[in-house]
Amino acid sequence: MDSISKQTFRRFLLGRQGLWPGRRFAGVDGTAAAIRQMEALQLDPLNIAARSQDIALHGRVLDYRPEHLYEVAYKQRQFFDYGGSLFMYPIEEFPHFRALMPRTENYSRHILLKKNHPEAMPQVLSALRANGPMSNRDFTGNPHATWSYRGRKDTAVALYYLWLLGEVMITDRRGFDRIYDLRERVLPKKFDRVSPVEKAEDFFAGKTLAMLNLMREKRFRAGWQGNIDRVISAEEAQKKLDELYERKVIAPLCIEGSNEKWIAFTDDLPLLADLEAGGVPSAWTPLGPTTQDEVAFVAPLEIVTARGRAKQVFDFDYIWEVYKPVEQRRWGYYVLPILYGDDLVARLDPKLDRKTMTLHILGFWLEEDAPRDASFADALAGGLKRFANMVGAKKVDVRAIKPVKLRTHVKAKLD
Repeated sequence: MDSISKQTFRRFLLGRQGLWPGRRFAGVDGTAAAIRQMEALQLDPLNIAARSQDIALHGRVLDYRPEHLYEVAYKQRQFFDYGGSLFMYPIEEFPHFRALMPRTENYSRHILLKKNHPEAMPQVLSALRANGPMSNRDFTGNPHATWSYRGRKDTAVALYYLWLLGEVMITDRRGFDRIYDLRERVLPKKFDRVSPVEKAEDFFAGKTLAMLNLMREKRFRAGWQGNIDRVISAEEAQKKLDELYERKVIAPLCIEGSNEKWIAFTDDLPLLADLEAGGVPSAWTPLGPTTQDEVAFVAPLEIVTARGRAKQVFDFDYIWEVYKPVEQRRWGYYVLPILYGDDLVARLDPKLDRKTMTLHILGFWLEEDAPRDASFADALAGGLKRFANMVGAKKVDVRAIKPVKLRTHVKAKLD
């Protein structure tokens, strides 16, 4: 069994996700390439300084602008939005998703909708057919019989379940509001088909690992089960793992500091060996400054840090605290980890005042072992300047940055 160091673990995950050793994508085409490199991009509506998806792409694409995402998704139709935990996926994967979409008919709230509002889904389809693209706001609807996170109107909930069924798709957005249309008017014809269920489930077995890049073998069952939306026994999960090992799709792996068995794609073993030897793949060469030269702010929903991975990979305590009451927050409302080199060394809480177009740093916290020298200060200033430019800020308020020497250095570089 191959074994890798903790540093190789970090570098592989960061590099596979396009975050290290620096931005290697540029422009609209680079935005599409970055999303494919990530396997999926989680979307979120909160816009405190920027939305999570834009922060994620800003960390990968040298000259990223939010309109780049809308271009590749809703004009070029290279990606589609899907799922209760909303992600954007490559459009060519839609046939695999569609094979499993009928399973959403078994959701209890879907059943309740059809029982209490049997006319809602046919009415929504009829309206879309007649009127073309519509948002939830365009439907009058009726009060929904039971509370739903998806909306107060029966038409809002009907839109949501028609979307989960693949009958409608998101064709555009106004701000972040979804604009829906019939699938056949949104989906490129070559992808308007349904994969065999067995083929789709096998695809998601691989997607389960591809999204994480490396994973504990014992997590495979839960991940695969969630992706294919049905219960999987321990025996079935082990059978699939044995099959993937037999086909040499995956290989076992040991990681320094972990007693658990990990799995990797067999095709990634040479890359892991190269990283373990101290090399960096030529394909990962940055187009601009490295993360050692200029820090990157890590989005709150990043696969490499969210859901406990920050602690596991970087020994960095990180919980997105937006859903916590104020008195329970340790750091702040929208705190972002700071990537310097191949490590998370600090965090900051940014907020954009859109009246004055000032980017306020409401809080800043260095890790105990974080650097405090001039090189780090330069890298921090560079990262702040690039981020401010992306969100359109005219100035940056850094009064919360401590220690004073670091703040003074950063302020001088920003002025």
